Amino acid sequence: MKKLILIITIVMITNISLSAQNTKILFVLSAADTLELNKGQKLRQTGVFLNEFYLAYKSVSENGYTVEFATPNGVVATIDEESINDKYWKEILEIKNEAIEFITKDNSFNNPITLENAIVNQDNYIGIIIPGGQGLMIDLIENNNIPTLLKHFAKENKPTGLICHAPSLILKIPAEENPYIGYKVNSVSPIEEFVIEKFIMKGKPKNRKIAKQLRKLGLKYKSGLPKANFAIKDRNLITSQNPFSSNSFNILYLEALTEYLETKK
Repeated sequence: MKKLILIITIVMITNISLSAQNTKILFVLSAADTLELNKGQKLRQTGVFLNEFYLAYKSVSENGYTVEFATPNGVVATIDEESINDKYWKEILEIKNEAIEFITKDNSFNNPITLENAIVNQDNYIGIIIPGGQGLMIDLIENNNIPTLLKHFAKENKPTGLICHAPSLILKIPAEENPYIGYKVNSVSPIEEFVIEKFIMKGKPKNRKIAKQLRKLGLKYKSGLPKANFAIKDRNLITSQNPFSSNSFNILYLEALTEYLETKK
């Protein structure tokens, strides 16, 4: 009898462990905090765009998924101060306050793992999300761990969410081994890039013209109107356009997660 109870207990613990692993999503965040503009003539504070990160996090966590955060060198992510502006939150200001409290107090957010550790653990994740913000155009886009992660999730057909500026990370995978060539993709649009550079940052960053580069690589770039709630899902890849696209992105990403889990039954 004691042996039977022991066996049942071990099975239950194992199932709980597997269940936790099977619902874990990796969030990769930038840790950069300063953006050079106009070839270094101007410096601007930067980081992760708060609503692009938090609304995606809130969506998956409220739907029963667990999250692990990873950044370059395990440094706590910086939030772009621009993204605190009420204009990016429209009628959900109470969620903005919730997001600010989260980044201040949440233990997992404030203790991210390294990208190297994320690669070691990559089989434990069922999906990956990389939120936007100019910060990733500084550190993630130059980090050799990013192509490794993206290729793994593509090979395993695991949902891969790239928000606003994050689709630019696809460009770092060499063409001869890039799994996303031919996919439909979205990102910050050329018009939105122009507005950001002209009226918000008032300067040009080193890495820009994302849509043009994606097309040149061989992806099928499509976009909505400026400030549109617009996202695209092509197989395991979900990409979205701007801080106002969270609703479309979240719907498509949850759909991709459901589809992926169905294949594992």
